[in-house]
Amino acid sequence: MTAIDRIYQKIKRSRRYVFERKDFDNYASYDQVGRVLKQLVDKGELIKIGYGLYTKATINSLTNKPMPTNPGGTDAIMREILKLRGVDFEMDAMSLRSINGKSTQIPASIKYSWDSKQFNRNLKVGNRVLSYRR
Repeated sequence: MTAIDRIYQKIKRSRRYVFERKDFDNYASYDQVGRVLKQLVDKGELIKIGYGLYTKATINSLTNKPMPTNPGGTDAIMREILKLRGVDFEMDAMSLRSINGKSTQIPASIKYSWDSKQFNRNLKVGNRVLSYRR
């Protein structure tokens, strides 16, 4: 079985939606893992979010471009990345009320805040950009 087959099977079988490059270190060499991940991005099986971060993808039938498969959308991907990195984060008050069912208003986007010393990258999923905000 080739490295691309083993990595592809791990991605498909996993319940997670976000992967780091180091998750595949035991499957092949560093360079080979990089080539495999690039092939999967080119096929539309993965989307590169940031340096060493990828998410599962599927091809959108309308635009014919890859889109994230997470049922929670880009906000769920953003939360999963922050949890994966072990970052303590907070959501804005309106988003929390909406998620907890205390408000019927749905915010256009969830705003996150965290300590920039823990995580200081900008990540992009589709049109959504996750960056540090106070």
